[in-house]
Amino acid sequence: MSSDPVSHTLHRVNHWSTAQDLVTLTYDDRFLRRKVLTTAAGERFLVDLPQTTSLNHGDAFELTDGRLIEVIAAKEDLLEITGPDLTRLAWHIGNRHTPCQIEPTRLLIQHDHVIRDMLEKLGATLRDVREPFTPEGGAYGHGRTHSHAH
Repeated sequence: MSSDPVSHTLHRVNHWSTAQDLVTLTYDDRFLRRKVLTTAAGERFLVDLPQTTSLNHGDAFELTDGRLIEVIAAKEDLLEITGPDLTRLAWHIGNRHTPCQIEPTRLLIQHDHVIRDMLEKLGATLRDVREPFTPEGGAYGHGRTHSHAH
């Protein structure tokens, strides 16, 4: 592993330019501190960040040799939610601490049979889709909503 390039630095979207390669990661895989990743070109590198970090589509790892590796949000199997009262549906999803991508005409969540059943009972229109997942971050700017720590 010592021969693999290393990244200790993350540049946020729109704060870097010209990546030499890319790495495609699911929503769950975009939450990390230390992990070996493989780029689209097949190069392995070690991510070793100072703390666990939520990565966004368009962020970039800076390798110790100065090269940049762009983070791409992978397409995932998701549940698309539409209906006449998206605000109410979004409230119920949020009340269960379920990550949710909020758009003007739809909501997207990861598959969960319990949440799906609840949404059907609330009158939502549901459809399976495959696309990148970028849910809303936490209310206090921490990116993920996995904790109630303030």
